[in-house]
Amino acid sequence: MTYKVKEIFYTLQGEGHHAGRPAVFCRFSSCNLWTGREADRARAICQFCDTDFLGIDGPGGGRFRTAADLASAVACTWRGELHARSRPYVVCTGGEPLLQLDAAAIEEFHNEGFEVAIETNGTRPVPPGVDWICVSPKVGAEFVLTRGDELKLVFPQRGLDPEQFSDLDFSSLRLQPMDGPELLANTRAAVEYCLAHPQWLLSVQAHKLIGIR
Repeated sequence: MTYKVKEIFYTLQGEGHHAGRPAVFCRFSSCNLWTGREADRARAICQFCDTDFLGIDGPGGGRFRTAADLASAVACTWRGELHARSRPYVVCTGGEPLLQLDAAAIEEFHNEGFEVAIETNGTRPVPPGVDWICVSPKVGAEFVLTRGDELKLVFPQRGLDPEQFSDLDFSSLRLQPMDGPELLANTRAAVEYCLAHPQWLLSVQAHKLIGIR
């Protein structure tokens, strides 16, 4: 298959369990909850998305004809030294990465020495071989992934109660305040919720605070 990728870049993971970890982000274009066009936002299932995943025009982006070509581009983007304590790390994100990410790409990432993570909305099954599964449910979307490593819930979302996810098979449960004009109020609400429900940990978008991608 041909992989359509918005951008590939090297940075620090900004949020969630692996915040602060060096990573190559491979952002696949397209999503099943929004077209990415502002004109369609009001009709989108996820109306609060703040990510530009439309097209293939970002740094490192493009069409990759084979899984090996994609993995090679990711490997060329990694700038960290190789060290026994940490494997190179690629975060497959989007948009919705599971519209394109398949077993062949995962195998080629592994062949290049990478640990493979995904950030998904949880509406599609995960191919075998992914090392870290982070699921971020969205209200109004069919939710099929009931197990993984990290469940990261953007909070608050009207119609989504965090407790409906508390008993699912995830080792890490995280609340992330919804960005936007109500960020301060949303952060206070998330802090209070975590204090009252300590099975939930607060996730802060540190990359926005320190000015990196």
